[in-house]
Formats: sequence, C-alpha cells, structure tokens
Amino acid sequence: MTMTGMFTLRVWVAAATLSAACPPAISTAFAQAEPTAPPVVGIIAARKEPITQTEQFIGRIEAKQRVDIVARVTAFIEKRLFVEGTDVEEGALLYRLEQGPFQAVVAAQKAQIAQVEAQLENARLTTQRARTLLGGPAGQQSTYDAALANERALEAQLQGAHAQLDTAQINLGYTEIRAPIAGQIGRTSLTIGNVVGPGSGVLTTIISQDPMFVTFPVPVREAINLRARYGPTGGFGAVLIRAQLPDGRFYDHTGTLDFVNNTIATNTDTILLRGVLPNPPIFGQTRSLLTLRELTDGEFVTVFLECASSDDLRRFAVLRNGGSGPSG
Repeated sequence: MTMTGMFTLRVWVAAATLSAACPPAISTAFAQAEPTAPPVVGIIAARKEPITQTEQFIGRIEAKQRVDIVARVTAFIEKRLFVEGTDVEEGALLYRLEQGPFQAVVAAQKAQIAQVEAQLENARLTTQRARTLLGGPAGQQSTYDAALANERALEAQLQGAHAQLDTAQINLGYTEIRAPIAGQIGRTSLTIGNVVGPGSGVLTTIISQDPMFVTFPVPVREAINLRARYGPTGGFGAVLIRAQLPDGRFYDHTGTLDFVNNTIATNTDTILLRGVLPNPPIFGQTRSLLTLRELTDGEFVTVFLECASSDDLRRFAVLRNGGSGPSG
C-alpha cells in the first residue's frame, strides 16, 4: 500500500469514530423543559395585634435592703447562732458576745442608784426639819438653804445614776447581735473566740431577697425618647421590664419601672432608672435551710423595656409550600 492510501485510510477511520461519538438528535439538547406548577401562596387577612416596642440596656441586680452587721461593743464572741448562706428572720439572734463584764456594770449602776436614793431620802428629812425650825428662834435661813441645795443635788445625782444604768443596759443588749431585717445572710468574717468591737469591721451581711431591684443607666437622649413614648400611655405603668440572665435565658418573671433618678451622670451623660423584679424561690418552699433563687445581688443582666400598643397593625406575608407558618 502506498503512502497516499494509508493516509486516506486513517482519515476515514477518524471520521467514522467522530460520527459514532456524537448523537444525531442535536435538537434534544435544546428542547424546552416541561413547565412546573406555580407555588402555592396562602393569604392571611390583616388584623389588629399588639406590637411590642423594645429597648435594650445593661443593668445590675441590687438587693432592696442590705445591712452590714457590726459589733457595737468590744467583747469576745461566745456563740454564732446562724448557718452561713441561709435565710434569717428579722430579730433572729446571730451572735452572742460575752456578757459578764456588762452584767457587772449594770449591777454596779443599780447599787449606785440605791445609794443615792438613800442619801436623797435623808436629805429630804433634813430639809423638812430645817423648814420647821424656821418658825422658831433656833431656825436659820442658811441652814434651810443648805439642806435644800443638798436635796436638789442628790436628785440630780439620782437622775445621772439612772442614765448610767440605761447606758449599761443598752451595752448589755449589744452583746446579743440580732438581724435587723429578714433576708439571706452571708459568711462570717470572724469566728468564735475572737474579740470584736466597733473597729472590727463587718461581721457579716444580710440582703433582702424578694423583690429585687434592677438598675440600669440610660443615655439622656434615649431617656427623652422613652418619656415621649411612654408618657401619654401611662408613664411607669406602661413599661414592662424583662431581664435576660448571663447564660442567655430570659427570666420567667416580668417587672415594673419604679424610679428615675433626679440627676444626670455628667461623666457618662446618662440617667439611672430602676425597676422591681420578683425573686421567689426556684423550687418553692422546701425544708432545706438554703433557699435558691434566680436573681443574685450584684448580677449583671440585660434589661428590655417593652410596651404593647393594640392600635398598631401587624401584617403577615405567608409563603406556603406543602406547609404554612407566619413570617414577618
């Protein structure tokens, strides 16, 4: 076979291979797809529903009452009568200090009163005799005047002795340190056997638990907007407070706004607002000494101010595709 014939054979084989690889129905590639059905659209009629307007601020939980317990007299701690971290009632005995020295002072003051009373009784008799003698030749005005002055001096001493007795009894009462409010008590800073006194600092702290305050600063410009928005609809009564806890959960209970400060913080140009939130026990009343509650004094929370207005209109556009659900 010549070179020309071999070249012709190769061209023919290549053409046959290319023809087999290309399908003849080229029009199929450009065929139009079958039209699909239009999406199903549902319609919900427009209706009046409340729209919640929300403002968000950073706040801090604060106890409504907080008392630092300190010693009023200097003495040794004999007993501690509370369990740290538990709830205590108002008037509950917390610490008992040594009472012996103070009881001795009370007894001494009572004896002093008895002594002065005896002297005063004798002085009154002396004054009465001097007054009687003034009507006769043996009577002298100077004797009567001296007796009267002594009587009055002893009356003043008696009053002073009674005052000293009152002071001694007050100091004796200070040896029993009681809870001035009801609430949760913290840890004790000093234990039994230590000497405490007015300079010893805080022994422990009691904070009230229910309700709690939440305070939050608001920029002045935003505060003016809030006043314009909520003032015509009821002021404080139109504001609802919700709190978002540090773990991201929303607190189950809502609160109310009860205070707006009368001054502006010049360094931040903010005004302080305060709300009240209930803080009941998490698990209800139990026999456990420790009552767990959701809100803690000093805790940071996110505060949401809300106001519902029934005059606003909310419209829903609902797209259905085998199901339904509002969006908007």
